[in-house]
Amino acid sequence: MSHPTTTPARWTTEQAHAWFKAQPWALGANFVPATAINQLAMWQAESFDPERIDLELGWAGGLGMNTMRVFLHDLLWAQDAAGFKQRIHQYLDIAQRHGIFTMFVLFDSCWDPEPKLGPQREPIPGVHNSGWVQSPSAAQLADRSTWPQLRAYVEDIVKTFGQDPRVTYWDIWNEPDNQGGGMGYYQPREAKDKIALVAELIPQAFDWARAQNPIQPLTSGLWLGDNWAPDSPELNAVQKAQLAYSDVISFHDYNWPEKFESRIRQLQSYGRPLICTEYMARSLGSTFDIALPIAVREDVGMINWGFVDGKSQTKMPWDSWKRPYTIDPPLVWFHDVLHTDGRPYREREAELLRQYGARKR
Repeated sequence: MSHPTTTPARWTTEQAHAWFKAQPWALGANFVPATAINQLAMWQAESFDPERIDLELGWAGGLGMNTMRVFLHDLLWAQDAAGFKQRIHQYLDIAQRHGIFTMFVLFDSCWDPEPKLGPQREPIPGVHNSGWVQSPSAAQLADRSTWPQLRAYVEDIVKTFGQDPRVTYWDIWNEPDNQGGGMGYYQPREAKDKIALVAELIPQAFDWARAQNPIQPLTSGLWLGDNWAPDSPELNAVQKAQLAYSDVISFHDYNWPEKFESRIRQLQSYGRPLICTEYMARSLGSTFDIALPIAVREDVGMINWGFVDGKSQTKMPWDSWKRPYTIDPPLVWFHDVLHTDGRPYREREAELLRQYGARKR
């Protein structure tokens, strides 16, 4: 693949706001079907499940959701680029039928740093997100000779879908400065100097995507720390790159409303549109009834973690990595909106989502 000699400029704040205002107010969830434990199981030809995807996205449309955040993986492209892209097209056709746009995530620093193609393991009983995998792997991240293949993956995917109106955002890297998760379980298997390597790679990943001239904005969400203001001494090199390269600023927040509002205020000082790409952890104080009114008032797009209870088991809280919920379920679901058969976990939440999903900008 030939590489452009120059990279287009980051969108101006005027371009970003004009684009943002022309879109529906984003309301949706991070999506993996209940039958898949991770992004590899979702997309591999042997386990791709369009019937289940169609069923669940139908439920999402019925709740007023219009945007799903969906994770891709570089190994899927390396395995079978043509087949992978064909399945992406199939997914987008299904989503479009239900009135749903898609934000694609290209890379992810969370959970297992040693992904492997083929059949994926079964969930660990009672444990939150026990099979999710990173992209790139720790070995790829630590070996710069593999980075050209990562570049080819980004360029091909963004070139193929960068003019597709069914796609509304490119999330370049999910929680890039995360050390794996699992309450420290995965950290010993992470790449040495992971954060420094990511800080070197993430600006390149933005450039690879931007060079394809996508019609959609690029972003990567902040999640770590308490002070994201422009003059904050707490910002690390990865966060500074995320803020410097994102057309639209995204972030994650699973906190009480006071912290949620504080983070919005900090990020508004950058003068760009905002979208919260992960929220809603009931036992931590992040709920639909609290967060959505704030987001509407501040015009912040909202995509919660978890949709249908399934193999990801994200109704279990994070502490399940140290105390699995194998005998009794958690008193309150952590994430997720619907039971596996489509019934709402809380009918009032379903009513709220339909209410906010029906509103016009």
